[in-house]
Amino acid sequence: MSLTQLLADYGYLAVFVGALLEGETVLLLAGFAAHQGYLSLPLVCVIAMVGGTLGDQAYFLLGRRYGESLLRRFPRWLPRVRRVEQLLLRYHAGLIVGVRFMYGLRVVGPIAIGMSGVPVWRFVLFNLLGAALWAPLVAGVGYFFGQTLHWLFADLKRYEEWVLLAIVSGVVVHSLLRRLLRRRREQASRKE
Repeated sequence: MSLTQLLADYGYLAVFVGALLEGETVLLLAGFAAHQGYLSLPLVCVIAMVGGTLGDQAYFLLGRRYGESLLRRFPRWLPRVRRVEQLLLRYHAGLIVGVRFMYGLRVVGPIAIGMSGVPVWRFVLFNLLGAALWAPLVAGVGYFFGQTLHWLFADLKRYEEWVLLAIVSGVVVHSLLRRLLRRRREQASRKE
């Protein structure tokens, strides 16, 4: 079974699960797959919006219920939680909408907001708005990346397996490098 066939068969499920977690990579690939005709871009956006909303809502409720114990278990989150608290004081609604776009705060952000005094209804409203902006934007980047490649390579179908593999490899390498750099910064801050 080819990578493109897997994407066509399980793409919508992957978009939903990816959006529940930290779905940028999956959503970019789904946008690219939509350009290639394997998935429907509007359906990808709706599924990602629902998954992203539910995922961040779950993180918010985890923060509301178990925030302090999560911080004891994961003390490395503390600087990011403090940063969210500071931003929340200045940019209340904007932070809730934009936290899914902020590097390093996609999971910790909603948890920290849940630990604050933000009412659940307010988080739901702005979380939904943020997901409604995030899903088409990220999927659209993947879609337009496919369009750009199509302009560059007239016979894109012939190269699509390689392009998908290159995209996945690039994202994996990027994610690993981000985590390595984050660990080094955390280790350096502990030594200080």
